[in-house]
Amino acid sequence: MYQPYGYRDNNKPDHVCLLQRSLYGLKQAPRVWYQRFASFASTIDFHHSRSDHSLFVYHHRNETAYILLYVDDIILVTSSVTLRSTLMSLFAKEFAMKDLGSLSYFLGISVTRTDTELFLSQETYAEDILNRVGMTNCSPVDTNGKLSSTNGPSYSNATEFRSLAGALQYLTFTCPDISYVVQQICLHMHDPKEFHMQALRRILKYVRGTVAHGLHLTKSSLSSLVSYTDADWGGCPDTRRSTSSYCVFGR
Repeated sequence: MYQPYGYRDNNKPDHVCLLQRSLYGLKQAPRVWYQRFASFASTIDFHHSRSDHSLFVYHHRNETAYILLYVDDIILVTSSVTLRSTLMSLFAKEFAMKDLGSLSYFLGISVTRTDTELFLSQETYAEDILNRVGMTNCSPVDTNGKLSSTNGPSYSNATEFRSLAGALQYLTFTCPDISYVVQQICLHMHDPKEFHMQALRRILKYVRGTVAHGLHLTKSSLSSLVSYTDADWGGCPDTRRSTSSYCVFGR
């Protein structure tokens, strides 16, 4: 923490104001909390993941642990119960923490555990999106329509369109089958047309029919990568550009 510009005391530069408000209300709070957590994690041999700085990785001999940090919600995964207990004790000495047991719900994603797999679902989150637009009883449908940036009049409530498009983006975490169509919708968030809103509603109808779908995470002895690629030649109705896509699966 440091003194804000315009309120700095040259005689006491290390002093800060005592504010009568929650730490969560300060702009510096997230950064300071992250720095404190990361500094302590490094003292017990955790290091940042190269792809995601909110992911901390621990390797020591045959033991492995992962920590995923989102504000003050933490997921801890360890290779053994002993390591988990040890790490929980270390963090409990440094921070006021509560052990909620096995992972069951995190950031709108429910986790169902069996002997062989984890099932990740955003069914409740998807239901909330459908409730917002009164489409809980709609019939499921899919479409292969093309979207143009100049097709038809502008949609009257651009804020609603952007809000729903953003909500669908988060839903793609456990519903990757809608990733492409949601990406196409988001291309028109700056100036949505009536036709774009119709396409968004068709996506919501598809979500209605697949609301209970999710991701199955299972243990595998394979270590190969399988990739798929495809292209839609001249598929863009505005520029006639081709759209290529690919996906990679770890097996």
